[in-house]
Parts: sequence; C-alpha cells; structure tokens
Amino acid sequence: MRDVSGIIAIVGRPNVGKSALFNRIAGRRIAIVHDQPGVTRDRVTAEAEWNGRPFTVVDTGGIGLARGEKSADVIQRAAYEQVQLAIESAHVVILVVNVQEGLAPLDNEVAERLHRSGKPVMVAANKSDNQASAEAATEFAELGFASVFPVSAIHDRGIHDLMEAALAKLPAFEPPVAPEAGAGVEAAARPLRLAIVGRPNVGKSSIINKLTQSERVVVSPVPGTTRDAVDVPFEVETDGVRQRYVLIDTAGMRKARRMDDSIEFFSVQRTVESIGRADIVVLVLDAESGILEQDKKISDKIIEARKACIVVVNKWDLVAESVRAAHLKEIERREKGESRHAPKVMTTLSDFGRWVQERLFFLDYAPVIFTSALDGFQLDRLLESVRYVGAQLRQTVPTALLNRTLQDAIERRQPISAQGHRLKFFYATQVNESPPTFLLFVNRDELFSPTYEKYLAGELRKAFGFEGCPIVLVPKPRPKHQWSGTQATIRAPAPRPAPGRDHRRGRESPARRGKAR
Repeated sequence: MRDVSGIIAIVGRPNVGKSALFNRIAGRRIAIVHDQPGVTRDRVTAEAEWNGRPFTVVDTGGIGLARGEKSADVIQRAAYEQVQLAIESAHVVILVVNVQEGLAPLDNEVAERLHRSGKPVMVAANKSDNQASAEAATEFAELGFASVFPVSAIHDRGIHDLMEAALAKLPAFEPPVAPEAGAGVEAAARPLRLAIVGRPNVGKSSIINKLTQSERVVVSPVPGTTRDAVDVPFEVETDGVRQRYVLIDTAGMRKARRMDDSIEFFSVQRTVESIGRADIVVLVLDAESGILEQDKKISDKIIEARKACIVVVNKWDLVAESVRAAHLKEIERREKGESRHAPKVMTTLSDFGRWVQERLFFLDYAPVIFTSALDGFQLDRLLESVRYVGAQLRQTVPTALLNRTLQDAIERRQPISAQGHRLKFFYATQVNESPPTFLLFVNRDELFSPTYEKYLAGELRKAFGFEGCPIVLVPKPRPKHQWSGTQATIRAPAPRPAPGRDHRRGRESPARRGKAR
C-alpha cells in the first residue's frame, strides 16, 4: 500500500526502549514492552497523528549483531533483515539509545549503518528521567548526528521536541481529496481488517508473506516466532476495483499451562485484542495435525467476540498425496465389491470440508478453504472468500422480507415450553450489520433457547446467506402497548374536547350557553 503520509522508523540495539517510544508516539499500547532483549522481531506499524499531521510509525527488533558478525539463530537473522527493510522504506529514522547505560559499541555499529543509509536520523537518548540524566545525553553526539534529544518514553519527557524535529523532515503532506458523490465509494471505504489466528507454527506468517508477495513478517520453523500483533497493509485489484485490507499477523495461541513466560502471555493477550478489532478472523489449521483441542479453544474466542470467520486448512500440499492414495484405494475396493461395508473414505476437498465443519460445529457458518502457503495453492480462493464474507457483513435485509421469513419459520416450528406457552412473534428489524443483529419483539423471551435461536439463525441463512457471519438474535418481550398482527399499534389517548364545546355533537355545551345568556 502506498503511504503518502510519511514513515518514521524506530531502530536501535536491544533493550533501549524502542517499543516504549513506539507506543508513546502511537498513543496506545501496541508493541509488547519487556525487560528481556529481543522481544520485538517483526516490523510493527501503526498509523499515528501528531498535531494534525498523519504519518506511519514503525517499531523494529534490536540490532544485536556487529558488522561482519554472523548469527546461527534463524529468528535473529530474520529480525535483522526486517530492520534493514524498515530503514530502507523510512523517510526519517529515530535511533534510540539508553542514557543510563551510556554509549555502547553496538550503538556505534548501528550509527554506522544509518550513516550509510543516507536517511535523516534523530537520536533519542531514552530513559532521561531527570535533569541529570538529560545532561548526560550530550555523550551521544559522538555518534555523528546533528540532533540528540533527551527523552523518557515512560514519563513522556522530551517527546514533543523529538517529534517536531522528525515531522519537519517528512515529505510535504497533502490531505486526500474527498471523492465526488456517487464515485470512488470503494476508495473511501475503510480497509477491511483481517486477523490471522491459530496455534503456533501453523503457517500464519507464511500466508501473509505469500499474499503480500514479500517477506513482511519473520517466518521460521520455531513455534512462537511471532510475538506482537503485526498490522500489514495490503491492496488487491479485482475487476478494476482496488480493495484495501489490513492483515493482522498474531502470535500462536498455546494452552495456558504451556506458556513459558510473561512475554508469551502478553502475546496471547494481543491476539485476543486483535480478534476484537478485526472485521473477519481467518482461523488457520494445520492439515498434518488435524483439529486439536486448542483449535477449538481459539474458535471459542472468535465466537465470544461475535466475529465473521473463514477457516483455512494450511499445509495441504503435505497431505494431498495421501488423499490421492486414499482415493485410488477407495476406487480399487469398489471395483472388488469390498466398499459396501467399508468405512467412508474422504477423497475430495468437499469431504474434508464437511469433516472440518462437523468438528468445529460451533463455527459451522464459516467457509473452509484448503491452502498451501508454500506454493500458493488456493490463496486466490481465500481472497475470494474474504471479499464475499465482507459483502455479506454489509448486507441489510428489508424489514418486510425479514418479518415474512421469521413469521413462516416460527409457524413451522414452535419452541418447546414446559408450561405449555407458545411463542408469539410480533415484529423484527435489523439493528446492526457487523455482526448481523436482529431485534425480535415476542411475547416471551424466555422461550428463546440456544437451540431455537440456532434454528432461526439457520432459517435466516437459507433465506439471505450471511455465509461466514455470526447471526445475533435479540428477543425482546412485548411492550405494554398492544400489538396487532406483525406490526405495533399504539393507542393514543383521545383528544380532550375544547373548552365550552360538546365534543359528541360538535356544538356549544348547555353550561356555556347558559353563561352566554
């Protein structure tokens, strides 16, 4: 996605407070802040604004390798490559150093790399919590940059001066021109937010890199590589219409008892928050390991948040050969007449799709896509599903058609009541789009059991689709005014007669005539 607002990248050696400064500039807690070095690995981006000036701020992992030094750690090497990409794309770089630790050899190494980049650089001498430490920041002038700013990201000291200097180095900003009426509706729409969630090492980051055709996030075979929730802007053009998305890469969600440290705990919390702010959640499963207990627990989080969902079975390339073998074996058994009593063998994607939905029955509204991030198999189908579910989320049902559908559904099947009460339906209306939410006026809301709500939601799906979307039904007991048929008829009080008039005959009352005489 082209960004005309300017990009500010935050870099430095490990554990100098880059993520704390990032959160301060962004105005909210996005990146995980922890004393342990190396917590941030990916490029974490945020759209921010300072005194009315919009820009993009990028947090990066710590540069922990001296020049010429090699690392055997694949994650550390990949994180370093992410830093290099952030520097290359930035208009301004903020180099964060630690006043309390003083000038370190790695600070000089990072400074040399930045001098070679030719980018404007501001030095943020972080942890300058008081006047004495702020005065010690002059030591960092040795790095060879013109501007050194004593700041404290935690206590919000010196941030204003730093940001004013950084914004002055950004390209001139021109506010976007509002589209004309009736044109450019797609361009003006907010990007659709897609949260990619799942267990560790199921291929979430690989899917994002394949979709964006870049090494946007760190990928390694080590579970738990992703820690922060990483927002990746993404655009795709279909039939001449440009559609904008924000892909949210999240940390793999383990069982609570298997979390090794507080970093992993906060990573999972970020994932739950990402589900909450997403429009559509893409639940990634591993085709090799199948559906595990933790997959179902992650599904529960999606249902609790009432989010639209698409289920992606990744690494399909690893099991496709065994599926073909099973298919051939099934054909052979049928030819021999042995398949009549043999168990059903799943031989097609449709068979596997039904199998997935049976085991994730509480997410039965979610379409199932089989993909391979390695070779890009069916990733175009994933994008098609995203577009379709996004359109379903924006669907509004005409009130008359909604009421007719619900009236017929309730007449076909009444809820069971131990006291013998019957459900009377009066009126319904759609009150929200994402998720599709319907308010139903009935005589007794206690008759709405979860089973009956699922039945009515299923009838609405048959009539209007809503594939991939949860349907929320809110029953409301009959108000005190009277209802007639399917519409409310509120009986207003009769108007009071005018003084001195007989409202029954439309002439003056005897009392007033007497007074007139």
